[in-house]
Amino acid sequence: MNTYNWYSQLIKPTWAPPSWLFGPVWAVLYVLIAMTYGTVFYKAIAGKISWMVALPFVLNLIFNLAFTPIQFGLKNNLLATLDILLVVGTLIWAFVSVWHASPDLRWVVYANIPYLLWGTFATGLQISITLLNA
Repeated sequence: MNTYNWYSQLIKPTWAPPSWLFGPVWAVLYVLIAMTYGTVFYKAIAGKISWMVALPFVLNLIFNLAFTPIQFGLKNNLLATLDILLVVGTLIWAFVSVWHASPDLRWVVYANIPYLLWGTFATGLQISITLLNA
């Protein structure tokens, strides 16, 4: 069974958005992530902030990029739920880290609020899908 058929057959909550919405939302979010995370990584490489400040951004990217292979490659809802919780957790950690480390980088937090909102929504959706299909 291909991935689309597998996902379309899962029980989803009534408030789940249509599948076509995910692509455009993530396209916008990945532009924001590239700009803001790129700035953080540049500052860390230049020695203007500690790599410990950049660490949650690195981990967030790893967990974010792991979600699709876990959810749609492994077709493992439970592991995908754990992963998306790590995505949101490392994003919050990144916000706190950069906020305290560098006042001139606080715009990174503001710019990523849409990512946090979508990530929180997606976490609720993933948890619901996991529970509905257990």
